[in-house]
Amino acid sequence: MKDIAKTYNPSEVEDRIYDFWVKGNYFHAEPDPDKKPYTIVIPPPNITGQLHMGHALDNTLQDILIRFRRMQGYSTLWMPGTDHASIATEAKIVEAMKAEGITKEDIGREGFLERAWAWRDKFGSRIISQLKKLGSSCDWQRERFTLDEGCSKAVKEVFVRLYEKGLIYRGERIINWCPHCKTSISDAEVTYEEKDGSFWHLRYPITDGSGYLELATTRPETMMGDTAVAVHPNDERYKDLIGKTVTLPIMNREIPIVADEYVEMDFGTGVVKITPAHDPNDFEVGLRHNLPVINIMTDEAVINENGGKFCGMDRYTARKAVVKELEELGFLVKVEPMKHNVGSCYRCNSVVEPRARFRIRSSPLPPAERGFSFASKLTAWPAPFGRRLAQR
Repeated sequence: MKDIAKTYNPSEVEDRIYDFWVKGNYFHAEPDPDKKPYTIVIPPPNITGQLHMGHALDNTLQDILIRFRRMQGYSTLWMPGTDHASIATEAKIVEAMKAEGITKEDIGREGFLERAWAWRDKFGSRIISQLKKLGSSCDWQRERFTLDEGCSKAVKEVFVRLYEKGLIYRGERIINWCPHCKTSISDAEVTYEEKDGSFWHLRYPITDGSGYLELATTRPETMMGDTAVAVHPNDERYKDLIGKTVTLPIMNREIPIVADEYVEMDFGTGVVKITPAHDPNDFEVGLRHNLPVINIMTDEAVINENGGKFCGMDRYTARKAVVKELEELGFLVKVEPMKHNVGSCYRCNSVVEPRARFRIRSSPLPPAERGFSFASKLTAWPAPFGRRLAQR
């Protein structure tokens, strides 16, 4: 009888047992009419690196469920795969290239794609090896990558079906925009840090010449996109002004004074500038009052043609220029130092710009009630996306 080691040595046991399971095809699933199906589609790990402790916990829990149902006689399938996570993966590849002293522009699109697929082969394979080391009982014959042709077609098909059922639509909403990565990022990808800032107190003249409304803002550079000022409907100080207009300084454009409960009467002066294209709360106010949405920045956070004389300036240069002109024209009351949370992109640390862009949204309305058909809107989708849908 062979002596049993006093301590467990995983290297002598785990690979041998796992190889026995795989060769025996014990994880593979086929449809069986006599068995009740039980399926888990793995939350595919991003190929941005390798697995961490969170993955180890998550996949252990999935494995427990799958093995439990398998022992109960279910026809079990644990579908494995990895996720391209294109923007995050791109950032990793660019970081690795930087260490070599080269950029995307140096190697061109095709050269970068070659590096991207090489990255996928390296880290995708490493992740799968790590999952196997954990003992994960996935059906490895069904392994998928999110850019596989079949997966891409399935996503497109589901998307089109949802649209045809009126469950999604293309609408303008505020997003977190990174001017460096030139992409939108989710709320979870924004890192907030308390930084020193300022409250600029400004005067907006009432158009009928009866006086001024004073308000405070942390972002004077967005005032070119103002389409209203708001007060609380119960604020006695401003009740008689609701429905009148003010003249937007520098831009000399009339904008309405609206009443909205979003405004806090006891905060600041109780007057808020409303810039629907560059603030999520202002956007919602704009929806309630049917206000125009004026985007004043390019993808690079440079002031566009809607910014008048400040067109071509980056947002921080424009801030200084706007404040300087407001002071010269007598619209700047005072500058008050303050601290506030500033959101940055977790990938590149650039300050995130809230801005209105078209997004895909869920909708309870059928296409007919929204006033257009699926086919009629294909040309409105960003190319080549619309073309791909039309060619489905």
